[in-house]
Amino acid sequence: MPRQFRTSTRGSSVLLGSVLLVGLVVVVAAAVGAAAFDAADSAPSPTRPTALSLSVSGDTLSLVHEGGAPLDVDSLAVRISVDGAPLAHQPPVPFFSASGFRPGPTGPFNAAADSRWTVGETATLELAGTNDPDIVPGATVTVRVFDGDTPVATLEARAS
Repeated sequence: MPRQFRTSTRGSSVLLGSVLLVGLVVVVAAAVGAAAFDAADSAPSPTRPTALSLSVSGDTLSLVHEGGAPLDVDSLAVRISVDGAPLAHQPPVPFFSASGFRPGPTGPFNAAADSRWTVGETATLELAGTNDPDIVPGATVTVRVFDGDTPVATLEARAS
């Protein structure tokens, strides 16, 4: 009896499984690559670092925007400490009248001012006698500025 070719599906199932596996790997790699490129595109573009300076004269604190991108005062938080002890009342920037501070801060910390704090602008605020601890000559005053939860600057100055 002559030998005839037999039709068998055993070899084709292995081949089909391999092709499907390679196809699945390619689809997953494309999805991961697309997600990675999308995440890279949505990352905020880097900005120049913000440079601020602090001076303290008596109970008056002056912060100067020295350089970098403008800051949105509405999203800022300012935390002040004197010789390592935080003030009992922290300034809610922007404000006009707040507990622990004399009314009418100047510059961008004033609620009536423009909410953008740009290079060259000075923001001042003055502690009231109701805030504690007092700023005495020679005390180290530390001001931490945050944009939301992101630290912008930590400034220190000796009170004169």
